[in-house]
Amino acid sequence: MEYRPLGTTGTDVSLICLGTMTWGEQNTEAQAHEQLSYAVDQGINFIDTAEMYPVPPKAETAGRTEEYIGTWLRNRPDRDRLVLASKIAGPGLDHCRDGASRHTPEQLREAVDGSLRRLQTDYIDLYQLHWPARSANYFGRLGYRPKDDDILTPLEDTLEGLDKLIREGKIRWIGVSNETPWGVMKFLELAEARGWPRMQSIQNPYNLLNRTYEVGLAEVSHRERCGLLAYSPLGFGMLSGKYLNDQWPEGARLTLFSRFTRYLNEAGRAATAEYVKIAHKHGLDPAQMALAWVNSRAFVTSNIIGATSMEQLRSNIASADVALGEDVREEIEAIHDRMPNPCP
Repeated sequence: MEYRPLGTTGTDVSLICLGTMTWGEQNTEAQAHEQLSYAVDQGINFIDTAEMYPVPPKAETAGRTEEYIGTWLRNRPDRDRLVLASKIAGPGLDHCRDGASRHTPEQLREAVDGSLRRLQTDYIDLYQLHWPARSANYFGRLGYRPKDDDILTPLEDTLEGLDKLIREGKIRWIGVSNETPWGVMKFLELAEARGWPRMQSIQNPYNLLNRTYEVGLAEVSHRERCGLLAYSPLGFGMLSGKYLNDQWPEGARLTLFSRFTRYLNEAGRAATAEYVKIAHKHGLDPAQMALAWVNSRAFVTSNIIGATSMEQLRSNIASADVALGEDVREEIEAIHDRMPNPCP
């Protein structure tokens, strides 16, 4: 397993990060524990979760994923060797702490304390803002529309609250998710000016169907040492090819949950078919090729994979050992040039 620096923390994390958002919905507690143990045995030291998980988020399951991790973690003698990441939800989820998700110091403290309790640990290594507490471009929203008073919580208040939690030892480092170039740079500017902690990572979507991260944020990651934690590297499973030709595999996420349409448009299906052809031409598994491509990006700190079966998990983790030839990379770029970002 390859390891890469997590920002300026001085800590290295595995190139593959274990994502957990299906645990408690599509996966049982026993399955979650099996995945965790296998992943750690394969050299993964990085685990990502959130207070709102599992997905799709709903009141009756919120926090269940963290609880599953907690019952596994409490028996581990190697907690100090693991990098555990979680997130506070942003505005819009009324069932998370009664909708108190504006990233104020008080709400941050409540969210952290809740996660610590469920995770059965004394500290969270990387604590992230799941999405901005302001009007911005995220979750596939295209085009910025200015609004008056659309910053629900001043970034200064949020960063000062996170600083206090770090000083108390409840969290070690901080990061953002679903963030924009302006948001990242503003947080970094405030941190430098006020002596507050800096953002160490950016968890945004990134895959062959959505390379919009490259437009503005990739340079930020490179120059500011604030790397990408790539989520949805398979576009909710689309890039495995399993949904092509109008196939809907039993138990698959897009089969079960009709709300997930981001990667199902006509252009996305067409581009997926082209990428799958490249994989088959070169004797590659389509999912492993898509993951290996994400792994190869210099601005990526870690690639967050998720699986509902052990077979999927083993294959996804093994992508860390897949090296794409120059001919494969050139063919991928040729498709991107013709069909750029069909699912932003």
